[in-house]
Amino acid sequence: MFSDKMKTRIAGMALIGAVMTIPAAASAGVVVKSTGPSAGTYPVGRQVEDSASITLRAGDKITVLTDGGTRVMQGPGTFRVGEGATRTRARFSNLTRRNANRRVRTGAVRGGPGDGVARSPNLWFVNVAAGGNMCLYDLNAVRLWRPDSEGAQTYQIQDQANSSSIEVPFVETETVRALDPTGLPLTSGRSYTITAPAAEEGEPASVNVTFVVLSEQYSAPDQLAQALVENGCTTQLGLLADTLEASAQ
Repeated sequence: MFSDKMKTRIAGMALIGAVMTIPAAASAGVVVKSTGPSAGTYPVGRQVEDSASITLRAGDKITVLTDGGTRVMQGPGTFRVGEGATRTRARFSNLTRRNANRRVRTGAVRGGPGDGVARSPNLWFVNVAAGGNMCLYDLNAVRLWRPDSEGAQTYQIQDQANSSSIEVPFVETETVRALDPTGLPLTSGRSYTITAPAAEEGEPASVNVTFVVLSEQYSAPDQLAQALVENGCTTQLGLLADTLEASAQ
């Protein structure tokens, strides 16, 4: 029979062996942009392991955010997801900086090369021209962003639940404006209508926005992308994808 000391030693060795045989958790990236014939196979929001190989056809272009960076794959060809990812932490930090409320530059930020589309300089600015879900951390520190900074404009935000509203004036060349939380308190999960100034002809354009408060701080692009997918914040996901894709190419 074994002594108590020997039994303890054998049990310890068995435990060590069991720990060593446990496979490491696989790292997975998130598809944030997908176009081409394989878009249905790799839709936005799908998780793909870093070790996975994917085969793309001609015309395919897929952007995956991984813990190691941004991976842009363009078909035809077979690619290992985790290989060749470009580190885009600096661009990610600028896009998601929380102190942007204090220091905001005027003017629009352009999107990808040659597309001529204005992009918000910060992921947490509410685009007055885009509807859908908007993920934020603090509904008492909301900043509105307008793509066009030419001329003074006044936007109206109305609570769909009780019809209360507030006007938000932009002075000439100003692209970002703070929303007064006392003038119109915002509630997570509630929808609001943002109405643009009336044009010379036709009715004023409006979009519906539903605010979603994030309960967790995300420091990695892939984790934040997954949270945006889960909460339906597609406008912010597109901005994140476009910005990081541009810096990865």
